[in-house]
Amino acid sequence: MIGTSLSHYRIVSKIGAGGMGEVFLAEDLSLGRSVALKFLPPEMQQDELAHRRFLREARVAAALNHPNICSIHEVGEAEGRDFIVMEYVEGRTLKERLAAGRLELKEALQIAAEIAEALEEAHGRGIVHRDLKPANIMLGPRGHVKVMDFGLAKLVKDAEKAVSQEDTLTVLTKAGSTLGTLAYMSPEQLRGEAVDARSDVFSFGIVLYEMLAGVHPFRESSPMDIAAGILNKEPAPLSAHVGTCPPLLQETVSRMLAKRASERGPGVQAVKAALNALIKQIEQPESSGPQAAVAGF
Repeated sequence: MIGTSLSHYRIVSKIGAGGMGEVFLAEDLSLGRSVALKFLPPEMQQDELAHRRFLREARVAAALNHPNICSIHEVGEAEGRDFIVMEYVEGRTLKERLAAGRLELKEALQIAAEIAEALEEAHGRGIVHRDLKPANIMLGPRGHVKVMDFGLAKLVKDAEKAVSQEDTLTVLTKAGSTLGTLAYMSPEQLRGEAVDARSDVFSFGIVLYEMLAGVHPFRESSPMDIAAGILNKEPAPLSAHVGTCPPLLQETVSRMLAKRASERGPGVQAVKAALNALIKQIEQPESSGPQAAVAGF
């Protein structure tokens, strides 16, 4: 497809692929800008369920308008293939950044605060990401966050109304896979139970732990062992990896990684409040009050 044109887009290069699509860098010939085109993989084009989910991604993501969420420009069709035109985000993924090692405390907190902003916007609209992980978080040239790929998002009418087990476990490929990425799933996702915004909080907790410690909190040698850890084990305290850890930070991460969704606090708003309080402590230590005085934690 490289070098070909679809509609008024010229495909320049392939920049990624995942369970719900291939992504290409393209030039918008009408507006003279770079965009990202996401196509449903050819083998899934005739899969009606996958096709519906692909189009749902466009509808869900297009409803979100926030500086920390990748924007959707349009949905098109050419040569029998649907595609989504997305904002092209320069930079690297958080996964690529973590390959170089753990982040310094202030950098990790600032990135996490912007992730929290994006999730707060989505959750406020009843949208659950369901696949939050470092590979879906872009860091722009100036370090600002863009949360990508709401392809597994589930639009729920009520925060307490869950998707069915059948929907949670529906396979997307012939080989079969559970929705989401196993290493970043919440316990309820792994069990095929109801999921809501609190599932994203758990996944976010794994991402935050990994940024701070440089290792996955449930690191094991096999995917099934990771799953067992998520379901049954408590991660080592952050101090085991970073030495001294602010009590509020450990408390926040521990709350986010609670096995029971009901024990993860009131939502991502409380996580954001704690993160901002910690950033303030770093920037203005002399003016910060007691670390525990943060609503929700």
